Amino acid sequence: MGPLLTWLQTPIAILLTVVHLGVAARAITRPGRQPASRVAWMAVIMSVPVIGVIGYLFLGETSIGPRRAAQLRTVMERSGVPVNQPVPADRVPEQIRSLFSLVGSVNGFTPSPGNRIRLLGDPDATAQEPARDSAAALTTLIADIEAAQETVHLCFYIWLDDDLGGRMVEAVCAAARRGVACRVMVDALGSRAFIKSARWRQLRDAGVLTDAAQDDIPRLGPLPVGRVDLRNHRKIAVIDNQIAYCGSQNCADAEFRVEEKFAPWVDVLLRCEGPVARQEQWLFTSTWTIETGEDLSALAAQEPLPTSYEDGALVEMFGTGPTSTGPAMSEVFVATIYAAQRELIITTPYFVPDEAILRALCAAPHRGVETTIVFPARNNSRLVGACGRSTYAALLDAGVTIYEYPLGLLHSKIITIDGEVCLLGSANMDRRSLELNFENNMLVADRALTQDVKARQQTYLSVSHRVDPADVRAWSFPRRLAQNTIEMLAPLL
Repeated sequence: MGPLLTWLQTPIAILLTVVHLGVAARAITRPGRQPASRVAWMAVIMSVPVIGVIGYLFLGETSIGPRRAAQLRTVMERSGVPVNQPVPADRVPEQIRSLFSLVGSVNGFTPSPGNRIRLLGDPDATAQEPARDSAAALTTLIADIEAAQETVHLCFYIWLDDDLGGRMVEAVCAAARRGVACRVMVDALGSRAFIKSARWRQLRDAGVLTDAAQDDIPRLGPLPVGRVDLRNHRKIAVIDNQIAYCGSQNCADAEFRVEEKFAPWVDVLLRCEGPVARQEQWLFTSTWTIETGEDLSALAAQEPLPTSYEDGALVEMFGTGPTSTGPAMSEVFVATIYAAQRELIITTPYFVPDEAILRALCAAPHRGVETTIVFPARNNSRLVGACGRSTYAALLDAGVTIYEYPLGLLHSKIITIDGEVCLLGSANMDRRSLELNFENNMLVADRALTQDVKARQQTYLSVSHRVDPADVRAWSFPRRLAQNTIEMLAPLL
């Protein structure tokens, strides 16, 4: 057996070498990959060849699979995107005209004027009472579902079978029974318990069309290839093609039963009435068609009722994902940061920025912009929390003020600039939202709404603790070593 084993070792070694070099070449040459990601993957593949190759096969690509790719091309060919009437130049402040143009380039949308947008929640609730605030926001959505006449379209990353989640199911089922076309889409991973529950069957039995998004993964025979953790992280609700909801709110109680020790979850949700609902409708229907094959292009192109509010908010929706051209979400974040001239306030739970975002944030104070970021004090992802804190020294040295919210998981994803413009939605400032997840955000130019959103940020700040630069400088060497090592792997997260 000795000579035979020796004879077999040579071709096996050659084969492993060829596979190793081929995977390394793919990691270097894959289109659209950021330089930091190339370097990180090469370091993993070269330092731990076999494990690195296996890791790359499972996590190194962002393919959505040939079926979804074909469906995506079909959707793009069949349905145009909603286009609004040209907006007079004086309606868009000069400092953000290029920002709206950039946002419009993501999906081909144009700015939508004449919208009435309201920040939901209990006006008497503070950041110390997120359960009451969350319940008030989702109760408003439930009331709109109860009044729906034609269609109810819902998409949530996480839907729990708790009090609010159950009430939402009851409202959708009642709408379906009275003849409203109801479609519900949840993420197969984020809502995995809900999909197996009696509530999911209750929706189907009532005539609701359902879909567990990303329930299959790209495969090569029996082996998964590419990222096996691509997720639909969007939070979308569109009622009768006239009312749209956008924000960070999942369909769940603030107590968030699946991760109670980090609760309460502190979220933000906007209710939008007007033409912009067509843009969010398109984001839903295009994804629905890709997932299910049901052609909803006619519904997406349907003209809305002539509901337009004089002097209403100027809004532009956009959705990104692994199929987007280039780092679209990162580009919008960076452009929004640079659009600020006096004041920049950011709230985000998961902070693993790419180099462009970190540079933009560090440059803001040097441009004379008062820059404040609010993070949760405790993060439900230890790796992401460590990555975020690894950036504290650079941000503080640049003049950024950092606060940590101690009363729960601050889950709101908000940027307000100069008290005039806000950007919010489902996307975090982390690599998952920037490159992997399907996300939806909206850009709003409206002083009244932005002031309301900024006031909500101020409630977070009122109970948060300011991070002292001296404390960060005093962090121990082992702590800094661990955080910075994890930061080096950020492109792989």
